[in-house]
Amino acid sequence: MLGAEIGRGAMRIINAMVRGLASAGISPNILTTIGVTINIGCGVLFGLGEFFWAGIVLIVANLFDMLDGNVARLSGRVTKFGSFLDSSLDRLSDMVVFVGIMIFYAGNSPQHSLLNVFLGGVGLMASVMVSYTTARSEGLGVKANVGFLQRPERVVLFIIGSLSTWNWESTSFFANRMPQVLWVLAVGSVWTLIHRMFFIWTEFRKLEGPPEVK
Repeated sequence: MLGAEIGRGAMRIINAMVRGLASAGISPNILTTIGVTINIGCGVLFGLGEFFWAGIVLIVANLFDMLDGNVARLSGRVTKFGSFLDSSLDRLSDMVVFVGIMIFYAGNSPQHSLLNVFLGGVGLMASVMVSYTTARSEGLGVKANVGFLQRPERVVLFIIGSLSTWNWESTSFFANRMPQVLWVLAVGSVWTLIHRMFFIWTEFRKLEGPPEVK
């Protein structure tokens, strides 16, 4: 199948890049920092209304996100700080993308939409809370990676919405789909947060047992 061949070809390229970077002694933390720096540029492009190019930049930024962990494992440089840095900067990357989109839709342009600003805000807050509840629950001994809309899915949705916006004037059915993406991100992130909170509650109930009746 063509899709499978493309996938295998892409993985061969990524694996070759990982081996090259590991052999060169490049620090995984440097790759993480480069990735978030590129993501900040992506947020700026969103704020300027350059959604298509922001999508291209987002793809490049997330390539670095794929490389850093693999380079760390291959070179034997996996550290707790590296994991902490990667997770923390992933949250920053998410936020700058959301904020850039919200700034654009809040601006004085034909695409001005307070609804889209609101949806972006809901998606931003819910996605941050999803990440926080996971980190907090893991600190208390419960692993909670449940829910259908996590960071990889958010990134894919952002890319779809961005690349569909190649021409603001286009009337194609497939064009300018970022508003629909924002709906999916807002509703999906809130649902994932609720799902995760309920899951964590049930897991703590199992660990602690039912409350005592006095």
